[in-house]
Amino acid sequence: MSDLPPQPGVAGEPARGGRRHPRSLFGEILDWMLAPMLLLWPLSIGITYLVAQAIAARPYDAALEHTLRQLAAQVQTQGAQDAVQSALWQQTLRQPPAGGILGYQVRSVSGALLAGAAGLPSPAMLPPSHAASGPLAVSWRDGEMGDHSVRLAAAWAWPPVAAGAPRAVPVLVQVAQSMDARTRLARDIVQGVILPQFVVVPIFILLVWFGLGQGIAPLNELQARIRRRRADDISPIDEREAPEEIAPLVDSINSLFARLQQSLQTQKRFIADAAHQIKTPLAGLRMQAELAQRETDPEELRASLRQIGRSVERTTRLVNQLLALTRAENQGGAARAVFETIDLRQPAAEAMQELAMLALDKGLDLEFDSPPTKLPMRGNALLLHELIKNLLHNAITYTPPGGSVTLRLRSAVADGPGARVVVQLQVDDSGPGIPEAERALVFEPFYRILDNGSEGSGLGLAIVREIARQHDAEITLSDLPLHTPGRGLRVQVQFARA
Repeated sequence: MSDLPPQPGVAGEPARGGRRHPRSLFGEILDWMLAPMLLLWPLSIGITYLVAQAIAARPYDAALEHTLRQLAAQVQTQGAQDAVQSALWQQTLRQPPAGGILGYQVRSVSGALLAGAAGLPSPAMLPPSHAASGPLAVSWRDGEMGDHSVRLAAAWAWPPVAAGAPRAVPVLVQVAQSMDARTRLARDIVQGVILPQFVVVPIFILLVWFGLGQGIAPLNELQARIRRRRADDISPIDEREAPEEIAPLVDSINSLFARLQQSLQTQKRFIADAAHQIKTPLAGLRMQAELAQRETDPEELRASLRQIGRSVERTTRLVNQLLALTRAENQGGAARAVFETIDLRQPAAEAMQELAMLALDKGLDLEFDSPPTKLPMRGNALLLHELIKNLLHNAITYTPPGGSVTLRLRSAVADGPGARVVVQLQVDDSGPGIPEAERALVFEPFYRILDNGSEGSGLGLAIVREIARQHDAEITLSDLPLHTPGRGLRVQVQFARA
């Protein structure tokens, strides 16, 4: 059925390494409906022929048995010799019920031919030991008689006892009927049944084709409505306008539209916030550059250039964090495809080395507490490095000079039901901390706590949250234990151990 034309709007997924033609739902349903019928049609013809043979055999077998019983009855009343010479015998063979009779035969117990045609094959029938009181026991078999295939019926008959004979001796009476008549009848029955199908089957295929086309018409209408939508229209599809069978598909599409709409809204908000955040330092940088151009004192000029350098550095970090957050959000499930078993100590050590100079310049005590054994986990090394780097940078940024920042790694048993072993990453700092009321808000992009005395972008914890989400990790913010109340912060990220 591969030559069926595909219906528009029903496409399959492309093959790997190349492009293939869209699959036609119409064609596949039609194939699955018609292919079994076309495969079973020859089988039905064969079964019909066997049934036709059985039907055709019944009247001819009945006629053959009728003739045999009449001949046997004459033998039993008149004797073998008198019966075969009688006009009644010849009349019996010529009667219409015995049509197709090719010959008869009467044999003695010893097998001697008493009357009839000699060409009939002898049956392997043992004579009865005594005269049967009931109906004749007819034996049936197929055979060959010259060039003809014949159907033979045979029975033992008991002629009257001749004068002076000690006892009755049975004789075998058998009649042969040509198979040609019943074969023609069976063929006529098959033709009468099959020939109309050559007209009915094409009509049936056309009706199935038309009915199937009408059945999938709602799919085509749904497809047309979707095609007529504007590019920015991601409103839900009305499920009442879709067939019940594809309601789950429509529901899935609506769920996809809802997620897409939420993603677009988040993206628009992010772009607006990012544009505002970048616009502010660029405006300040421009103003500082203009002031530097007016300076005539070399010391003031150098101070202005140093301020420009710091502004460029902050702007560069802001742009890098924007790119990091965008990259982390866009990877999504793709990041899991490159997950591997890594030792968390390695990305942590690399992040410590990168930010050690920044902590020293600020006069901070930077510590790294890690066990001597490996801390294996499944993850993306680059993303984990970015997560740790942002946590450390935040801690260094918000910790005043003379404070301390500690990165601690350890293996622990998670709280809750079951003994689940996890890898914990903790970053402690002696900074101002985060009020409990604002701990749920600091993970939103560009959110910053007012009056904290530091200039941050508000993106560090948003990046941390996104990377942690992709690693199925848990983030908690808490006060630093054994520290001055209201001072210090502990950020803990808990990963599943590999």
